[in-house]
Amino acid sequence: MSQKITVIKGDGIGPEIMDATLRVLDHLHLDFEYEFKAAGLAALEQYDELLPADTLDAIAANHICLKGPLTTPVGKGFSSINVALRRHFNLYANVRPVITFEGTQARYADIDILTIRENTEGAYLSDGQTINEARTVAESKIVVTREASENIVRYAFDIARKAGRKKVTAVHKANIMKTTSGLFLEVAQEVAKEYPDIEFNTLIVDNTCMQLVMNPAQFDVIVTTNLFGDIISDLCAGLVGGLGMAPGANIGQEVAMFEAVHGSAPDIAGKKIANPTALILAAAMMVEHLGHVEAAGRIRQAIKATLLAKDRLTGDLGGTAHTAEFTDAVIARL
Repeated sequence: MSQKITVIKGDGIGPEIMDATLRVLDHLHLDFEYEFKAAGLAALEQYDELLPADTLDAIAANHICLKGPLTTPVGKGFSSINVALRRHFNLYANVRPVITFEGTQARYADIDILTIRENTEGAYLSDGQTINEARTVAESKIVVTREASENIVRYAFDIARKAGRKKVTAVHKANIMKTTSGLFLEVAQEVAKEYPDIEFNTLIVDNTCMQLVMNPAQFDVIVTTNLFGDIISDLCAGLVGGLGMAPGANIGQEVAMFEAVHGSAPDIAGKKIANPTALILAAAMMVEHLGHVEAAGRIRQAIKATLLAKDRLTGDLGGTAHTAEFTDAVIARL
């Protein structure tokens, strides 16, 4: 029986890297069926809305979504489509792995860190935003709940145990944010007692950032709240060569969405030079999520071999190849 996947190509370079990714998936012969839907600027142009109900219905029906980058203006304009999708489907766990691939601009040779970020509440969502009429004072509310904290910490320990990882680090700012971050820390410490086979420690977020730069090998799985996780996961991507090497997943009880976490790069859209690695790696996460562990490993090994051989690399990886040429090199190694 075929697996139907909702595909959102995205904005900017999204269609180019999505086409490359689907070519890789097709060479695995996994009997996937794609249902293409629109969101973001493409949907705004076609349907006069950013996130059509038809797209939401398709994701709900198929339970799996592969998504390219969507454009969200900074400061003013419409709110984040990614946040809207996470809230709509209660995609409570944001999963961001970073792994060193030889042949890239990675700053360390042995990085293998999994950042798991609570996705549905906290400072990042900026609930209750207000600004006074004179635009001199702005406020927003931070909400952290025991339920969401327990869900994300338990997810982190479960995925660590399943993947054979040895350590979970809970990152917080409870020394200052004594209620919101304090509650998250309290719950993390309680849940950790149920997993005596996995080492557990806690770190304040600013110290975490310093330690990641100085000695990232000490980290295995990081679990934290929404805003801290957003920042830390990008820092981790910088350790392995940037967002072009960083896939992501948003996991809920009913729906899972996989994506490249970088932006839509409108400055190079249409030039056919974008690096599709992050989205291809996100597709590997999706393939693994669907139970095809061996096939996911083949994708990662093909990328690893291509980078190691420096075969038809895109400009950001030190080469001069186009997106399609790099994809050809990966497919040749599948």
